[in-house]
Amino acid sequence: MGKVKILWVDDEIDLLRSQILFLEQKGYDVVTSNNGDEALDLISISSFDIVFLDENMPGLSGLETLDVIKQRQPNLPVVMITKSEEESIMDDAIGSKISDYLIKPVNPNQILLSLKKTLDDKKLISEKSMHSYQMEFRSIGMELNNNLNYQEWAEIYRKLTRWELELERSKDQGILEVLKMQKDEANQVFIKFVEKNYLDWLAAKTDDRPIMSHTLLKEKLLPLLDNPEPLFFLLIDNLRYDQWKAIQPLIEEFYRVENDEIFYSILPSTTQYARNALFSGLMPLDIELKYPKYWTRESEKGSKNQFESELLGELLKRYGKDIKYSYHKILNLNAGRKLLENLPNLMSNRLNVIVYNFVDMLSHARTDMQIIQELADDEPAYRSLMLSWFEHSSLFDVIKYLSKQKLKLIITTDHGSVRVQHPVKIVGDRETNSNLRYKHGRNLNYDSKDIFTLSRPEDGFLSRENVSTSFVFCKKNNFFTYPNNYNHYVNLYKNTFQHGGISIEELLIPFITLSPK
Repeated sequence: MGKVKILWVDDEIDLLRSQILFLEQKGYDVVTSNNGDEALDLISISSFDIVFLDENMPGLSGLETLDVIKQRQPNLPVVMITKSEEESIMDDAIGSKISDYLIKPVNPNQILLSLKKTLDDKKLISEKSMHSYQMEFRSIGMELNNNLNYQEWAEIYRKLTRWELELERSKDQGILEVLKMQKDEANQVFIKFVEKNYLDWLAAKTDDRPIMSHTLLKEKLLPLLDNPEPLFFLLIDNLRYDQWKAIQPLIEEFYRVENDEIFYSILPSTTQYARNALFSGLMPLDIELKYPKYWTRESEKGSKNQFESELLGELLKRYGKDIKYSYHKILNLNAGRKLLENLPNLMSNRLNVIVYNFVDMLSHARTDMQIIQELADDEPAYRSLMLSWFEHSSLFDVIKYLSKQKLKLIITTDHGSVRVQHPVKIVGDRETNSNLRYKHGRNLNYDSKDIFTLSRPEDGFLSRENVSTSFVFCKKNNFFTYPNNYNHYVNLYKNTFQHGGISIEELLIPFITLSPK
């Protein structure tokens, strides 16, 4: 184990240099801050083993800072340092789950004793988590061999996500590697499950099929429109299930989770296909046949998602929902602020749909912007970056406003993403699309077993633009690249987050129903 990393937050931090020097001489790594807001930013971008927190600070107080820390990282130990022995203050702190508290002035030995006591307790909790996972590791492994159905796969993903979020706090690389191996194994089995059943689900050849992009609104949203009060439907583009679990504690301060469900994205698991299918209640080929003016083909220029509101309106008409509705797509900060200001004017609508594209933009920005790539270097960092954005976003402000209006809320997405690592060579003509996880084109040439091929796109309810047009999808954490400038593009895209193919992370996505507190 490396150095223990301490965050010490005190508005008079300069007066504590002797204590900090003492800890550094004892081998501890100490990062300092003189206010709560800066401390929360530090926690968002760095990992700490323990926080020393002054109770009495100007601006964001120690108790307010503690509250946010515990929302974000419930298992991060916090030692409260206070000048006061008033019972009410310490009752508030202990109620917020502090690990220990010290009365000023503190001497070095007091600090050292608190560190050892608190971190030993944390070690016991970490060891308990690892022991619990070791016991469930065998159980999950056995389940993977049990010919799971679509509901059982959702439950497996829930379990793996829970352990991923819990065990990453332990920083034990050995157990994290075991979990990664099990997740990889689960993905391999899940992909075979999808390959075997996907086309039958679409053709309705079996009653045992999941709710998917094109059936979601009919099954889950339309029944809620019978209630007279306004309903808000928030779609956060490219929101993975683990990212939902990361922001859930923030939302639960204002809302109760009524239902935490998982549904299946269609293929390709991209905005163009999955989101259009979601809002229309139709598969892409059916959209093109029924509403050709609302469908843009791969080869055509222009936005592929410019008619979502119209498709939603057609869906409501088909099912006899003669209601007033609104549709807003938020692509930037200013649009989010304008929406927030306009919320009171939306209260007369039965349904209000809001699409936030930021997570999708963050995913692509991570590919294109070096600083984002450095900040989101791995899965935990990617979740942390998303969490930090969400906490300061207009979207969170919207949610807080709606909770005050006592309105029901739905949060969902159109697809997830996967961190790609292994390149697969493919050759196509100049009309072939640019997505890294699926390709659509004529006479595609590739040599890999890790590809799911739709040589007859109509079987997957996708349009065929040419007699030799096919779709191919990457499995697991692979990504397509062309032989030209091969090494350049491999280095550019390796370890970035992409979508469009087949993996648990892309296809199993959240549908959350929330009731105001």
